[in-house]
Amino acid sequence: MGLGGSFGPLDWLILGALLVGLTLLSRSLSRRQKTERDYFAGSRNLPWYAVAASLVATEISAVTYISLPSIVYRPGGDLTYLQIGLFGYLAARLLVAWLLVPAYYRDDVMSPYDLIERRLGAAGASVRRTATGMFWLGGVLAQSARVYLSAVVLDVLLHRELGWLERATGVPPHVAAVAAVVAIAVVWTWFGGIAAVVWTDVVLFLLFVGGVAVSLGVVARELEAGMTPALAAAWSEGKFTLFDLSASLAVPYTLWAALVGATIGGVAAFGADQLMAQRIFCCRSTRDARLAVAASSVSVLVSLAFAFVGIGLWAYYEQAPLAGAAAGIVAEQPDRIFAVFAVEAVPAGLKALVVAGALAAAISSLDSILAALAQTTTALLRSGARPGGGVRLPRLLVVGWGLVLALTSLSMDAAAARYDALLDLALAMAGYTGGALLAAVALSLAPLGRDGRGFLWSGPLSALAVFAAVWHQPAAGWLCLLGVLVLFVAWLRMDGRGRLAASLLLILGAGAVLALWRWAEGPGGEVLAWPWYVPLGALVAWVWGLGLSGRGVATPACRPEGRYVPSPANEEPSVAGA
Repeated sequence: MGLGGSFGPLDWLILGALLVGLTLLSRSLSRRQKTERDYFAGSRNLPWYAVAASLVATEISAVTYISLPSIVYRPGGDLTYLQIGLFGYLAARLLVAWLLVPAYYRDDVMSPYDLIERRLGAAGASVRRTATGMFWLGGVLAQSARVYLSAVVLDVLLHRELGWLERATGVPPHVAAVAAVVAIAVVWTWFGGIAAVVWTDVVLFLLFVGGVAVSLGVVARELEAGMTPALAAAWSEGKFTLFDLSASLAVPYTLWAALVGATIGGVAAFGADQLMAQRIFCCRSTRDARLAVAASSVSVLVSLAFAFVGIGLWAYYEQAPLAGAAAGIVAEQPDRIFAVFAVEAVPAGLKALVVAGALAAAISSLDSILAALAQTTTALLRSGARPGGGVRLPRLLVVGWGLVLALTSLSMDAAAARYDALLDLALAMAGYTGGALLAAVALSLAPLGRDGRGFLWSGPLSALAVFAAVWHQPAAGWLCLLGVLVLFVAWLRMDGRGRLAASLLLILGAGAVLALWRWAEGPGGEVLAWPWYVPLGALVAWVWGLGLSGRGVATPACRPEGRYVPSPANEEPSVAGA
């Protein structure tokens, strides 16, 4: 790449010691994994503060670590992204803690989709399979985007080492970087399950916070006039702008997108998406789970620190403008600016901490999705079986899903070109199915006297609606048409006979999808911003889910709420009295 600076022996020693130490930690936890419940719920014996740190680590990921400084650094960049966490995600956490957590602990489930099956009676198993499929789709898309960004960054941070590997083996740097990130996450998750995920996330959280601290310290040291004049110049440039009152649905970081879109999206992410929700089921009691979700609000302070790195980078490169290979690399992909700074300005030894932080941010969300994908797949494959099965199948599924994520991340270039920043790309990918998952949980909890089977069609319909609102090329139109035709044929074969009104409602939904594809694009090519994906999807999945459902639902009796009592291997779990 032609960049100055590279890893030295001290950097490799520090990074190697960190990786070996975390691998040994994961290995030590593997001795406690005897059953699926141990592997996927940590025997429900994890402390709330560790779960809270794991939630923050998973939420932040490499996307925030690398892309948020770039958003603030670039021309016109500011702090408006922080509205999402400060207002929307904070409100969402409180809603999940006080509304969804008690419901999950009353029913003693291991995922939101277990709750759906229990609450919806005869239709529950089918709805659960559909919701699980929607989670798989959204989880793979979102995490593949994160792995893609991680590889983009490692291409820069380890450019000499990856270049040498390419010359020796012929493996392109991007492929090698993807393989390295996925392999580490697979090994850690394989060994210790969710307990390893949570405890390694605690360490990874500390690592990427340390990486930010190092970066801020180096920036402050390198600024000739000091931080105070730099901050004053950034204020004059508008870098400290926090609020955007624009009413445009095509602008992602507005106050209204935060208050409405991000709140609804946050409830879906923390309460209905197994990636984040899996940690809720690892706590010792309802109280601890609530504390963990609420305490994870500290993530907004972490995001603020990343944003200040972006301000520091702006000030640094105002003083020493990019030139040569570095300028070309950043012009090609602006999200590389932090990585370029780490390579060229961070001294040996400290450079390892910045790279470790980037790896930590990448792996902290990747190991989480591997555990969540494996858990939901195991639950489907062993549907109806007692929950005490061994861990061989879950471990094999961790490896299988790791391969899927690696392959999918290598095809993310086309989607990345659609978004201004890779942060938007990663957050948008989960939004395609987040609304459907939220609606499925709501249908199972709402006492409306409906069996919820309408979600079998409304869930996929909602994902098609979001896709149609964002993609407007002719090929996208054909995909939307094919999707609604498949749904309608399935409806007529399975549930549509003799239900004329419901059939007309489904036709109306199909027409709405095609109308979104045709007319939901602005005159300048503007499309719906990602914070509105989940509200749109949730509205479609809820309205059509109710309209297409039948009457009458046999809701099973709930277990009493209380403190979870770990069960012996191969026995049913129990809950102590309230």
